[in-house]
Amino acid sequence: MKAVTIKILKDELKYKSSEELLELCLRLSRFKKENKELLTYLLFESQNEDRYIETIKLEVDQMFEEINTKSFFYIRKSVRKILTSIKKQIRYSKKKSTEVELLLYFCLKLKQFKPSISRSPRLQKVFETQMRMAKKAMYTLHEDLQYDYTMLIEEIEN
Repeated sequence: MKAVTIKILKDELKYKSSEELLELCLRLSRFKKENKELLTYLLFESQNEDRYIETIKLEVDQMFEEINTKSFFYIRKSVRKILTSIKKQIRYSKKKSTEVELLLYFCLKLKQFKPSISRSPRLQKVFETQMRMAKKAMYTLHEDLQYDYTMLIEEIEN
């Protein structure tokens, strides 16, 4: 079966009752963990974005503590897993300020990580790429926020 376009889905959903929509949402949530996570964000977390960001930061802290530091292979693998998780959370939010905040926090944790990432060119590249993405997203924000994040970027880079 081939999936139809978003427009066709949107048009079809207009004709459904609220009970039918509720049933469709619940059915969707049963099939994929990401669907359930997105629904959780939309229903419970989206009203308080600051709390959502703090929750993710705590998760990131815990994930960084659990990294196996025996070799850079394991460190890279764990860092990619953390980054994938952060990107997923950013996709749920769709807010540029959340994206900048989480990417900069990730870069800060990576920079502070022991053993130093400077001994691994691949980890250094991950750091540089995420800093570049954070800066790009930052330039779409209000000037006051840009200034605040610029100060944070300078702190991370030094």
